[in-house]
Amino acid sequence: MAMETQKEKLKEQEESRDFFCVVSDAFRIFARRASRVLGSAWAFAGAMLIIVVWALTGPVFHYSDTWLLIINTVTTIVTFLMVFLIQNTQNRDAKAAHLKLDEIIRALEGARNELIDLEKLADKDLTSLEKQFERVRKKAERNGNNPSGMRRADRTESASKGKGI
Repeated sequence: MAMETQKEKLKEQEESRDFFCVVSDAFRIFARRASRVLGSAWAFAGAMLIIVVWALTGPVFHYSDTWLLIINTVTTIVTFLMVFLIQNTQNRDAKAAHLKLDEIIRALEGARNELIDLEKLADKDLTSLEKQFERVRKKAERNGNNPSGMRRADRTESASKGKGI
């Protein structure tokens, strides 16, 4: 009985959603799938193949203005559309990461809850907070409270040597 009631409520909610929500959800699903497909090695290989075919057809069309216009138009349109797809997926991923970090901050006893939603702070406030954390880091180094017991400069130098730089 409870399961049927829940299904009925979900169906009512789905029917009451406005057009914008439906379109937004459809675009989200499309953007996620498109970014997965278009970010693959196969998509890159396909793009390279198109470029090679276009280049090989140059002599056939005597490198005409139309021949150049085709590739310029296609790449401009594809780039324009990809910006929206990439931005959508990046925004969603960043939002999910922030929510996960916020949950960790809330769950840790002693963590400062004012650090939740830092992305909404003004640049001046972020700079002030950054300076505060820099002072905390320097104090920890002076007191020997860093994980490796090394100063930051020493850690950087050690890491550079390890990479063969």
